[in-house]
Amino acid sequence: MTEGTTAGQVAVRVQGLWKRFGEQVAVAGVDLELPAGRFVGLVGPNGAGKTTTLSMVTGLLRPDHGSVEVVGHDVWRDPAQVKARIGVLPEGLRLFERLSGRELLAYTGRLRGLPGAEVDKRATQLLDVLDLAGAQHKLVVDYSTGMRKKIALASALLHNPEVLFLDEPFEGVDPVSAQTIRGVLERYTASGATVVFSSHVMELVESLCDWVAVMAAGRIRAHGTLAEVRGTERSLQQAFLELVGANGRDTGSDLDWLGGGAR
Repeated sequence: MTEGTTAGQVAVRVQGLWKRFGEQVAVAGVDLELPAGRFVGLVGPNGAGKTTTLSMVTGLLRPDHGSVEVVGHDVWRDPAQVKARIGVLPEGLRLFERLSGRELLAYTGRLRGLPGAEVDKRATQLLDVLDLAGAQHKLVVDYSTGMRKKIALASALLHNPEVLFLDEPFEGVDPVSAQTIRGVLERYTASGATVVFSSHVMELVESLCDWVAVMAAGRIRAHGTLAEVRGTERSLQQAFLELVGANGRDTGSDLDWLGGGAR
């Protein structure tokens, strides 16, 4: 790690974050402190503002108002320091598809300023752990969805960041690849690093995360440890539905024509 972060410290501090796209308010005044050394889940329904928030937190999208600090560095005033300390796996990531998996890691490592020998060593280890060693010389264009997610994760981890941001990292990934990714992330957080990932799959978040923030309509509805957010008598799914106002919604009253062979 570049600078040690431990549990009890703040990995990410967001204050008064706003973002509009025309008349649409995507993020509406988010204030949030994410603890260091934890597996943090940012959860919400589709369109809640999760991706927009993560894009602003990681410096990919400039906010209209507000500030973001990652491990004590302002994302917009000190971008070089922040980018050296984070790894990012955004949704819909575009990769250099005419490179092989190993070439992509070599290229990423040199961009990060790592010595060639160190890049080779780390790439070999990541390819092996992520079960990509057999495909390391194949072009990325020929990779499956799961393989793409794994090589993108390897690229994000190569420089050993303090905070790793993942946007829907398990979407479209087969169970075997998902288990491999999960094992690597659990090992990473066990070393004291921080993972922040967005998802709308509550069961996944509940099984992985020990700290969550629930987002809906561009605002944070609840945040805290998993136990604090869900309570003792309900699942995270039940808590989430209550927080976003989806409990008791009638989905069938206007669909009396559906089913039963009627035309």
